[in-house]
Formats: sequence, structure tokens, C-alpha cells
Amino acid sequence: MDKNTIIGLGLIGVILALFTFFNQPSEEELKEKMAQQEQLAQEQKKAVEATENKAKENSTEVQAKIEADTVALIDENGEAVLDSLGNPVYSIVKKEPAKKQGLLMGNEVEEETFTLENEKIKVILTNKGGGVKSVFLKEHQTYEDFRKNEGTDEIEPLQLFDEEVASNGLVFNTNKGKQNTSAIAFEILKNTENYISFIARFDEGKSIEQIYSITPDQYHINYEVKMNGFESEVNPDKVFLDWHVELLKTERLLSEQRRISTVFFKEKNGTYDYLSEYSDDEFNAETDLDWVAFKQSYFSTMMIPQKGFSKEGSNFKIRTYAEGSEKDSTHIKAYTSSLNLPFNNTGNGNAEMKWFFGPNDYDLLESYAVEAEDIINYGWGLFRWINIFAIQPIFVWLASYGMNLGIAILLLTVAIKLVLTPIQWKMYASSAKMRILKPEVEEINKKYPEKDDAMKKQMEMMTLYRESGASPLAGCIPMLIQMPILFAVFRFFPSTFTLRQESFLWAEDLSSYDSILDLSFNIPFYGAHVSLFTLLMAFTTLFYTMLNSSNMQQPSQPGMPNMKIIMYFFPIMMIFFFNNYASGLSYYYFISTLMSILTMLMIKNFFVNEDKLKAKMAAKKESSKNNGKKGGKSKFQERLEQMQKAQQEKLKNAKKK
Repeated sequence: MDKNTIIGLGLIGVILALFTFFNQPSEEELKEKMAQQEQLAQEQKKAVEATENKAKENSTEVQAKIEADTVALIDENGEAVLDSLGNPVYSIVKKEPAKKQGLLMGNEVEEETFTLENEKIKVILTNKGGGVKSVFLKEHQTYEDFRKNEGTDEIEPLQLFDEEVASNGLVFNTNKGKQNTSAIAFEILKNTENYISFIARFDEGKSIEQIYSITPDQYHINYEVKMNGFESEVNPDKVFLDWHVELLKTERLLSEQRRISTVFFKEKNGTYDYLSEYSDDEFNAETDLDWVAFKQSYFSTMMIPQKGFSKEGSNFKIRTYAEGSEKDSTHIKAYTSSLNLPFNNTGNGNAEMKWFFGPNDYDLLESYAVEAEDIINYGWGLFRWINIFAIQPIFVWLASYGMNLGIAILLLTVAIKLVLTPIQWKMYASSAKMRILKPEVEEINKKYPEKDDAMKKQMEMMTLYRESGASPLAGCIPMLIQMPILFAVFRFFPSTFTLRQESFLWAEDLSSYDSILDLSFNIPFYGAHVSLFTLLMAFTTLFYTMLNSSNMQQPSQPGMPNMKIIMYFFPIMMIFFFNNYASGLSYYYFISTLMSILTMLMIKNFFVNEDKLKAKMAAKKESSKNNGKKGGKSKFQERLEQMQKAQQEKLKNAKKK
């Protein structure tokens, strides 16, 4: 700051100080101003009091209208009494209070909402039925919000279901008929930060209390129902919780969400089961139930009772939407259940359960210790075991280091391929032997062109394989060993929650398809986009097939399919089949096939010398002939010889006749 600037600012300060001093009000002016402010305050106070008195009068009048009715005045001649303008004169007549029958509250409820929330979820509760109105997951968002907020730390909480169609209520029979609490008014009994209690009071001292509480850092709320005074009116074995929701779309491709969304349930002392994923379905429970879950692709609502749901009367259903209907583009499916609550009595009894609203994360669901993790579609039998005990732990361990999940998939693929390298070496060695024997196999096929000589041809080929130490099945067995892993990862990557909304290279979300080109039209069986990972996977599969094509034998009999054509057609089918699948899966298969090609080339060039292998096979074959090992026949060969002799005897007998 220079000298002139400092002088200028100083002069401005002096001028402002002088202006303030000479323009300040005198003592008389200050007193006059204070008197005016006091008068204004008194006028405002009188206006507020007048408004409050008017509100009280209006309230009294409204109350009188609520509690009374009006009738026209009639004179002694039976004619209406008229005022000066000729209008009928009315008189207010008190109504008799309505007779109490059944539930005290009617269906006209002025709705009021309340909130329970922690770090994970926000649950909206309503006094209408005292039930759950809506749920928001605070750490997750829909695909649309994820794309909108990409590159920022902003998260718009994911809404699980539409509050307009979500309802839960208690259903039971009394001597006055069937009762449903979903539409009656509950009043607040207690409301704290982590606890809300609703109560509905009935005639003759009966009441129903619904209690909700929430604990920190959890994806569930605790729910308890208390019934008092119903011991002579309500059967404790027939009190049902009706729960209906229509889950909202949360992912990129709604059709894929619907494909794996349904009702899951676990039978007492049994295994999990589920309704149809493709059509409307329903089920009446045949055994008591440990839990019931309304599942979509990556999130679920699950009811886990403390004592299980009784089987009697318990049922659930799933409903799809008609194509082109209002909710066909915004909602997944409609879920409904009626579950028999485990009341010991209705005079002073209760039922408790955990109500889960959260992601289908394996470790999270496993923490509830009720086998809830079974709802994650990791496949069945052997494939599921591979995912749970091998692939999933390794992948979670890699992801725990904070690396990009695309790199984690790459490292997982490398680990799996290293384990399978000895098997691939065995496959290549077997295919090399078959390639060496191919000229001799073709000679045998030419030697026995007739169908009648099929047995002889088979016997001679078996002898060739035995003497040279080769086997056509030696390459199939290693492939069969690898197949369970291929099928296991097919289930793992589209189902694992860890990949959701994780990007890699051009893939925005590894749990959904990747697209390098969005089309303005839909191609049947393909879609309206082009997935690059799918194209790369198909290309590497085709190249791998070409490398192995020399080992494929042409069919020796007419009418048999050409295996080369089938194998070349398979990669083309993959383009259509995988285009809408999770990009994480296509990426894994692409990397896996690419590594198989590299491994094969390394084995061919550095580990298996075909010239040496050919010389070794020739030596073994010569040694086998010289030693005359007739007893070295396998049981299969012996059976073939016996069948051949029997067939020859049969032909001889037929010629004699």
C-alpha cells in the first residue's frame, strides 16, 4: 500500500467520524423516539391478543359444529320460520355421541410422520396404522443419482420403496368381525431420538402398542407388538402381520433387476426357498419360518422374528407389472406377505422381530447368524461352495487394500489361473499327443469306412492310444475340473454387492453392463448399446478356439455335427448373451481367456517340445509291440472285444439261416 492510498483512507475515516458526531440525535430526540417504539410495541401486543382471542372463538365455533347439528326451525303451524330476507332460520341441536363398536378410530386419519435414523438408514413411520411408511439408505444411491453426482462426495439417499403403497398392519378376528390396524389412528405414547411407541386404544380397556427402536450403525430396526385385554376375544395363534411394498428401481437396467427379484424365505430347521423370479407366484407356508425377505438385485427388506413365524395361515406372493403399465418403468415388483406372529397370549403378550432394510452384502447378512446370506445367488451345490470358501474371501481380501476393483479382478484372475496352470499344461500335453497321432487315426478311419466295422475301428484306435500313451479323454478331465470355477464366477460377479457403482476404465459400474456406444434403437436379443468388454471376451474366445481347432476331429460318421462350426459359433452367441450382463463378469472372462492363450503359448514354446514328445511316443509304441503286452488291455477294451465276437457270431448265424 503506497503513501497516497494511506492518506486517502485516513481522510475518509476522519470525514465519516465527523459526519457521525454532528448528525447524532439530541437527548430530546432520543426520548421521543423511545416513546414511539414503546407505543408501537403496545399496539403490536394488542393485535396479537386480538388474534389469539379470535382464534379461540373460531376454535370454539368449529368444535360446536363438530359436536352439533343444525335443523330448520318450524312454527306451530308446521311451517318454516323465515328471517327478514326470507331465508330459513336454523337452530343448533346437539348430536348424540356415536355408539362405540369395535375399533374406536375410523378410517379418516390425519396422517403424521415420525423418523428414526442412524448412520445407515432413515425410517419414516406413520401414525396411520402405526407402521413403516418409507425407508432411505443413507450410504447408497440409485444409478441415476450415482451418475448425476459422479465426481462429487454428494450422496442422495436411496429410497427402497414407495411410501404411497407401503403398508403394514395387524390382522385378527374378534367377535365383531375381522380387524385390520393398517388404517386406524395410533397416538404417540413415547418418542425419543432412538425410540418411538405408538398405541391404539380400544373399548373395554383393550390396546395395541407398536414399538420401534434403532441402534447405531445398523441396517435394521427393532419392532415389537404388544396386545393387552384381548384374551377372551382374539386367538393368540391367529394374529398376522400384513406387509406390502412395491420396491423401486435402483439400478441401471430394470429388466436385470426383475430377473433376480423375488420373495425368499427359510423354513424352520430347513433350507431357504424362494418364489418364481420370472412370473407371478405365491406360497402357503408348510412349516414354521425363520425369516422372510423381499429381495431385489442388491437390496432387501427382511423380517427376522425372535421366535419364528408360525406356519398356520402364513403366506406370501410376488406380482409383476403388465407391460406398458404405469409402474412398469419405475417399480420392480409388488411384494405381499401375511405372517403369523408368535404371540403366547393376547391378554398381555408380545411378539418381537428385527426388520432389516439394507444391501445384500454377504458379510453383513452373515452377521445376523440366521443364514440370511443364502438370498445371495452364488449358485447351488459345488458352485456355491467355491464362491463362498474360495473366490469371495480372496476377492474381499484384495478389495480391502483399497485398490480399484478392476485391478482386484485382474489379480483374482491371475491367482486362479496360476492354480489351474498344471491342469492347462496337462490339457496341452494331451492335445499335443492327439495331434501327433492324427495321421494314424485318419488311416484307421480309411481302413474301416463301413458301419459294420465300427467295432474293429474302435478296437484298433484303443490299441493305438494304449501303445502310444495317449488318451482322448486326458484333455477332457482337466477341462471338467475347470468348469465348476467358470460356472461359479458366472454367479459371483453379478451378485456381489462390492462391485456396485465401482468404475473401471470405460465401465461406469462393474455391476452393470459397460457401453461404448448407445444405440437409438433396440436390437432383439442384443439390446440398445454395445458392450466393449463383451466384444473383447468374444474375440479372445474365438482366438483361443482357433488355436485349439487343430485338435478337433471331424465327425467320421454322416449326420454327426461338425464340432469346429459349433465352437466357432459359440463366441458369436456370447456377444448376444453377455451384452446386458455385469461388465465385471465379461471383464473376468476376457482376462481369463487372454491368460489361457498366453499360458498355452508359453507351454508350447518353452515347456512341451512336440518333436521330443513324438519320439518318446514312438519309442513307447515300439517297446509295447516288442514286449507283446497283450495283458495290458483295459477292461473297456476287453468288453469291446467280447461285444465284437458276439456281433460276429450273430452275423454268422444270420447268414446260415
